[in-house]
Amino acid sequence: MNKTSFYNSIRTDLFKGSLSVKQFDGIETLLTVFDASIITDMRWRAYMLATVFHETAGTMQPIEEYGKGRAYDYGKKLKMSRKTYTTPDKLYYGRGYVQLTWYENYANMGKILGLPLLEQPELLLSAPISARVMIEGMTKGKSKFGDFTGKCLEDYFNASKTDPINARRIINGLDKAQLISGYYDKFYKAIIT
Repeated sequence: MNKTSFYNSIRTDLFKGSLSVKQFDGIETLLTVFDASIITDMRWRAYMLATVFHETAGTMQPIEEYGKGRAYDYGKKLKMSRKTYTTPDKLYYGRGYVQLTWYENYANMGKILGLPLLEQPELLLSAPISARVMIEGMTKGKSKFGDFTGKCLEDYFNASKTDPINARRIINGLDKAQLISGYYDKFYKAIIT
């Protein structure tokens, strides 16, 4: 990948002509993590970058969900079953690059990656940890399963398929699928140019 071309392209096509230091640092962190991981397919990289662009409101930094889930059941002390919990005394609203939500998802991802995410959900605001969670959740990873929804990048980007619209099912059904597919197209073009 030619980084000069990459940054020139995304600066124009996605970031309204300029990147802040934090945006640049966030993208560099992700590219470094991709280089050190199983993410060698450029389509996967582009889709992950598009997802991060959307889920972090373009900041390219792991963030807390705006409103901290107040309008949703996961922003209360409820599990997916809608049963209440009292410990840990935390709320499991969206955090990180992909806005991980729900008690069970924090517990599952913590177990897979050996991290105390139930006790310390704010760990998802650390870029390296958030990147590990994103990669595990969006690929077959350690669990050999798409941990967020049962879907993974392997299902939508493989030798016979490139499907950035349905790839949104990895994170959140088809919510904003067309929009994120457009981001994917721009990141992919920048990567391969």
